[in-house]
Amino acid sequence: MSKSKRISLKHFVTVESLSNAEILGLIKRGAEFKYGAKFIPEKEEYFVSNLFFENSTRTLNSFVVAEKKMNLKVLPFDAGHSSVQKGETLYDTVLTLSALGVDVCVIRHSQQDYYHELIQSKTIQPAIINGGDGSGQHPSQCLLDLMTIYEEFHYFENLNVAIIGDITHSRVAKSNMQVLKRLGANIYFSGPTEWYSNQFNVYGEHQEIDELIPKMDVVMLLRVQHERHDGTESFSKEDYHQKYGLTIAREKKMKQAAIIMHPAPVNRDVEIASVLVESLKSRIVAQMTNGVFVRMAILEAILNGKT
Repeated sequence: MSKSKRISLKHFVTVESLSNAEILGLIKRGAEFKYGAKFIPEKEEYFVSNLFFENSTRTLNSFVVAEKKMNLKVLPFDAGHSSVQKGETLYDTVLTLSALGVDVCVIRHSQQDYYHELIQSKTIQPAIINGGDGSGQHPSQCLLDLMTIYEEFHYFENLNVAIIGDITHSRVAKSNMQVLKRLGANIYFSGPTEWYSNQFNVYGEHQEIDELIPKMDVVMLLRVQHERHDGTESFSKEDYHQKYGLTIAREKKMKQAAIIMHPAPVNRDVEIASVLVESLKSRIVAQMTNGVFVRMAILEAILNGKT
């Protein structure tokens, strides 16, 4: 595989700010890391801090593994034992890390668009990587999803992609629909209509799941985000699975070459039948694996931007 063109980024906060060439370059660079490419630093030490104010298993640990593979210095941060508990703002936390010489802050926060104040500051020096902002965006998850699709099909143009489930509350869905549409894919939505907004109609159309399944190349399921609801769901887990989930019967109607995706964590037997999580069509484990390598590509581009 030929080496990807060097990409330099000042911050990585939303996929909307990336060109198609940058997106494809990051995907291809992630593949190069996956197959053995090494990060060659411009200076001896880079310091990174992962500031996660919401729970995370995949994203946090994926960034940590990526950082360690690149021999970066990872500065530990635990929101529960930081000055946040004394009332310190996110801005002042990052300002402190900036003063200490941290080069990159990877941040997950419940506040949507939290990063605007940070990247507009003339004082704060670290590059900001958005690890998820409320129900806004999840750009690194978007790139690992794109890498997984590209690894499978080697193109995006005219692929039929279904995004199914809790769309309104999903930062993954928002990031993916924007970029996949721009790259030429045909986007379709399904799931409860109360978790769908007409604002998404510019990206695709909403259909019943049983109409979509036989036509799709990619079936992308979304976690039901109970923590972002008010507890007034009108259906049980069993009802959701039968009405909107990927059941065993629905999986049998998928195209032979179609793939199943899910950003995880998975609510088994809700969004997807448990036995399908590791089935032949599933790429859920591959997504998690690819997350490490595409995040290496993101970190490298950010560090390129600091030289």
